[in-house]
Amino acid sequence: MKRTVRIAIVADYNPKNKYHVATEQSVAHSAEALGIAANTHWIDTDTIEVESAEARLAQYDGIWCGTSRPDRSMEGALRAIRFARERGWPFVGI
Repeated sequence: MKRTVRIAIVADYNPKNKYHVATEQSVAHSAEALGIAANTHWIDTDTIEVESAEARLAQYDGIWCGTSRPDRSMEGALRAIRFARERGWPFVGI
């Protein structure tokens, strides 16, 4: 059985955005190359609340801050970045 990692993608998902599609493909290709499975979960920036950010983001093995600005909530995106930076959490950002 393959090891599975959970990746939070923090961005306001739009299935018509080619960069969002490419982000999911990048995670899938990377996981395949490493011989693991990856589950991605998109988190809209305007749903990352001050009170729940830590508990919510801690559920994931890594965080990817997605492309295509502006976000609905820059503060939400910054909360995710701060969470990763302050805890040494695996993080990819553009």
